[in-house]
Amino acid sequence: MTTGPSPDLKLKSRVVTDGPDKAGARAFLRATGLTDEDFEKPFVGIASLSSNITPCNMHLQRLADKAAQGVRDANAVAFTFGVITVSDGVSMGHEGMKASLVSREVIADSIETVAFAEGLDGIIVVGGCDKNTPAALMAMARLNIPSVYVFGGSIQTSTWRGDTINVQDVMEGVGSYYQGTLSLEDLGSLERVACPGEGACPGMFTANTMATVAEAMGMAIPGSVSIPATDRRNDTMAYDAGAVLYGLIERGIRPRDIMTREAFENAITIVLALGGSTNAVLHLLAMAHEAEVPLELDDFDRLSRRTPYIANLKPGGQFVMADVDRIGGVPMVLKELLDAGLLHGDVMTLTGRTLAENLQGVSERPDGNVIHAVSTPKRPTGGLVVLKGNLAPDGAVIKVAGTDHLRHEGPARLFDSERAAFNAVASGEIVDGDVVVIRYEGPVGGPGMQEMLSVTSAIVGRGLGDTTMLVTDGRFSGATRGPMIGHVSPEAAVGGPIALLQEGDRVVMDVDRRELKVRLSDAELAGRRGAWKPRQPNYERGVLAKYAKLVSSASVGAVTTADL
Repeated sequence: MTTGPSPDLKLKSRVVTDGPDKAGARAFLRATGLTDEDFEKPFVGIASLSSNITPCNMHLQRLADKAAQGVRDANAVAFTFGVITVSDGVSMGHEGMKASLVSREVIADSIETVAFAEGLDGIIVVGGCDKNTPAALMAMARLNIPSVYVFGGSIQTSTWRGDTINVQDVMEGVGSYYQGTLSLEDLGSLERVACPGEGACPGMFTANTMATVAEAMGMAIPGSVSIPATDRRNDTMAYDAGAVLYGLIERGIRPRDIMTREAFENAITIVLALGGSTNAVLHLLAMAHEAEVPLELDDFDRLSRRTPYIANLKPGGQFVMADVDRIGGVPMVLKELLDAGLLHGDVMTLTGRTLAENLQGVSERPDGNVIHAVSTPKRPTGGLVVLKGNLAPDGAVIKVAGTDHLRHEGPARLFDSERAAFNAVASGEIVDGDVVVIRYEGPVGGPGMQEMLSVTSAIVGRGLGDTTMLVTDGRFSGATRGPMIGHVSPEAAVGGPIALLQEGDRVVMDVDRRELKVRLSDAELAGRRGAWKPRQPNYERGVLAKYAKLVSSASVGAVTTADL
């Protein structure tokens, strides 16, 4: 923790600018346009995740350029560098999805690497797609230099035959096609209009969930993350990030001064209140690990029991993030939760003021449609629930926002890959009452814990969303809805109980009891465990092989580290 402003605003960069022995470094920097005067200014990195590989990020270079101009106008030096991203939407449903969670680590590592190597005094990260935000915040926590996150905003919705639609409808339309209730021609028509341009998925899916987390934690400018991607207010917010970053350097405020235990509890609370993505559990645990803040899976359930679910947002509701922006944005939601005594108002934010101080001027209130008042919630408890039992001793996560299917018992239908399960659903092999179990898709087993949106959408599209259940050691897209249980830990690849299931075993889920179990005795499970043998890794070389050797359990955030 810092104790006050630093008299020297060059917190790190003197290692590359000062002294006769740095003449070579200065020569390289002069080639980029720097002058003698610039060498006395703070050096700020602008990490741009711009890429036309995904609509989430295709517009981000414009925002990165605005942020760089803001840095220069604040009297600092801006260096822009590129960072990779992947498109979850494009990688969904095939082997490439295994690389999605891996990309979180690659992004965090690359930001850390550049900032560390170049002696940067601060960083601004401009991101869009799902893994961009958690990766940026992980890197910021590691580096602990003044930092600002800029989110690119979400995509506009579209209309099809008079209905408002988004990419979630296309995914579920695939299941409807296999069910025979949607023609191939109609599926193609739906596909062509669902994504009208730039921006991240519009509902309270993973990208918007994690952007909301960044603002709730005080790492993004208040009011910035709910702005739609096509709205030029984003340009202003990106430009303003330069002055905000400079203010952080002047005040000596670093990420770990902001990313405290109380700030993490605030972030969890707003995720629960808005019915956010189950991926937030993984990402917040990973961010806390990097910030050296104690946080456990049980903290999510403890907070869920006291946090009302107040949002009517997709995938479990009717509206999208642009509708939240229209009625007051994230500050309005935070104000409602703060006034109800559900947030820590005294936490520091990147404005140099506390959360409560930032919200003093917020006058908007919940409209009772997009966002409900805490006093009249959609449900009295939060949108995510942690389950435990003999099938998930270390925990599993279910999103209860948007589903009334809170208890289920049925026979296990076993699949050792996501694709095998999808094929079974598409061909009609899964029937009412079944429990689809997808295993060996965890952090180690996949590796990479791929999302299951293709199969969960197929289940919903075939009309099985209220009569079947899915259980996996993998994870879900933020667009997933229904009784889908993920992050089962320990995972199958390390011998977790999910690996011991046999076809037809009776699996029980009970949300009220916070229970996920199989109706087998301890003796039976022990006998099966003795006969179990680990499988050969799916990859022997490359980034996925390296990831599998380093990654931890989903119950602690699936972080890649040697110290767990």
